[in-house]
Amino acid sequence: MPVVSGNNSLDCPIRDFQNPSSTSLLFESRSEEKKKKIRMAASDRTVLQFGPSSAATSNITAKVHPLVIFNICDCYVRRPDQAERVIGTLLGSVLPDGTVDIRNSYVVPHNEFSDQVALDIEYHHTMLKSHLKVNPQEVIVGWFSTGLGVTGGSALIHEFYCREVPNPVHLTVDTGFRNGEGTVKAYVSVNLSLGDRQLAAQFQEIPLDLRMIEAERVGFDILKSTSVDKLPSDLEGMEVLMERLLTLINDIYKYVDDTVEGRAVPDNSVGRILSEAVASLPKLSPPAFDRLVNDSLQDQLLLLYLSSITRTQLSLAEKLNTAAQMP
Repeated sequence: MPVVSGNNSLDCPIRDFQNPSSTSLLFESRSEEKKKKIRMAASDRTVLQFGPSSAATSNITAKVHPLVIFNICDCYVRRPDQAERVIGTLLGSVLPDGTVDIRNSYVVPHNEFSDQVALDIEYHHTMLKSHLKVNPQEVIVGWFSTGLGVTGGSALIHEFYCREVPNPVHLTVDTGFRNGEGTVKAYVSVNLSLGDRQLAAQFQEIPLDLRMIEAERVGFDILKSTSVDKLPSDLEGMEVLMERLLTLINDIYKYVDDTVEGRAVPDNSVGRILSEAVASLPKLSPPAFDRLVNDSLQDQLLLLYLSSITRTQLSLAEKLNTAAQMP
């Protein structure tokens, strides 16, 4: 029977937390003496968490796509009632410059107790095979969990993913809004040892790049808010984007004026980016541009009108059907 070791001297049998016939990861001992040591490793184990300032991990960075964040939040909303957090696997690739590109994810069922951590390994491997059939380029790059920071249970789960992939990235998403918004951080782990004795698991925060297009930025800004009255409509979203675009244009105008007047140091790379952006704009006269915008706006208003009529018709049909069924 395969075994998983909580440390170098203790072997822990793999058992399921729900169905003994399936395979899961369960940190427990075969005897009472060993059980005490395993509990110490699981619940009393020292976990050190550091900010992004260590030179040892300065060359490791991560980039996460917004789809991963949205998927994690959706899994958290759909979690079982007794679960305090959700964990899962991160998929992606390692770029040539060493950046970990996180592009996909899936949740892995688990249970956490005071001195035990259980993972459904069979489900994890089944999901991994399914993802590899669709996109073989996406491999395991780490794992995620909801919550702020890391715990002793996180150290045990990280040990399992270290067997799946070298130096996995641990992504945390604060769905409890403890700092007023959904904080997203990435960590790598380094074991601190004294001789053969493992003292602690050091989780070092690494730089995390969350890149997204403007449409995704609007949804992510709403997701970070602790509460919203309602989701913005298409017109409201367009208004927010236009205000942000106007702010960026004003900043560009100020930068160009300061550079021309000598108040700012010129940067050739910024100049090339601005030149490419201006060259990519279509050459349209102001009347033609206004006509294009107005036509698109009228089409959007027509769609909103038709959808409103459809909702009204469905509501009336439902009321009439209910009234017809009443005695």
